[in-house]
Amino acid sequence: MKLVVAGIFLAIVVVVLGAFTRLVDAGLGCPDWPGCYGHLLWPNESEEIARAEAAYPDAPVDLDKTWPEMVHRYFAGSLLLLVLVVTVVSFRDAEHRSVKPLAASLLVLIICQAAFGAWTVTLKLWPQVVTAHLLGGFATLSLLWVIYLRLVAPPRLALTRQQRAQIGWRAPLALAVVILQIALGGWVTSNYAALACADFPTCFGAYWPEMDLTAGFNVLQAVGPNYLGGVLESEARVAIHWMHRLGALLTLLVVGILGWHLIRQNRLLGGMLLLILLAQIMLGILNVVWSLPLAVATLHNLCGALLLLAVVTVNFAPPKS
Repeated sequence: MKLVVAGIFLAIVVVVLGAFTRLVDAGLGCPDWPGCYGHLLWPNESEEIARAEAAYPDAPVDLDKTWPEMVHRYFAGSLLLLVLVVTVVSFRDAEHRSVKPLAASLLVLIICQAAFGAWTVTLKLWPQVVTAHLLGGFATLSLLWVIYLRLVAPPRLALTRQQRAQIGWRAPLALAVVILQIALGGWVTSNYAALACADFPTCFGAYWPEMDLTAGFNVLQAVGPNYLGGVLESEARVAIHWMHRLGALLTLLVVGILGWHLIRQNRLLGGMLLLILLAQIMLGILNVVWSLPLAVATLHNLCGALLLLAVVTVNFAPPKS
């Protein structure tokens, strides 16, 4: 149990560090993988930097970007090892065998995450890989949370079968919408479209700005050579940004309706869901109004993870008798 709780907190740290790394443009802070310019940490002495730049002439050392990338990698690697231990314990301990399939799935997922982390570097921040890597991080956190719910079954976060029936289709629909919105958010950040619209609630003064949806959502675009800073034209980025805003409205509607119905069934769970939802919407607005400040943008990612966990709880917490 303590391992799972530690894994949840570590996964949250990894999600936040991943967001921070993207936001400070440190995704290619180290041009190689798993090391950094051939170092276990990163080059910081003048001689080490000189050798690193000689070995990678197209990637000059930027210490403000090397350390975020490597710190993120080490925390992610620690999470992988912790998940491995959780999986082994679930297979060996009869008390925890009920979560064995979940633990095995989690191990497979986080191994895939490691591969996507490597491809993020080797494919030079290809948006498809960056978005998939982000979704994998959220999925890892969610699976750890589901394991915790199955092992502990916290009564204050649970619903009876009758209450579940009354909520009905609203819970799975909310989960699907939140996942879609997280994917859109990943597509926004991987294509550097967060500031494509600098005004709010309009975009360039229009409620339906000029945009290129085809280019903005072309998932078959060629690989490379380097996506740092983005390669799309302005109208394509506007399309991505505006669809994320429309997704936020859909999320507000669908999750808001779920929270409204839920608060009459479980005041704590419903209240938490609505509070996180409103905080996430507000952070999204502030990102635009304040031109993407680092602290607010990082909190926006964290709040998105918490919103996902709240909706996952509604869908997967064991029913109370």
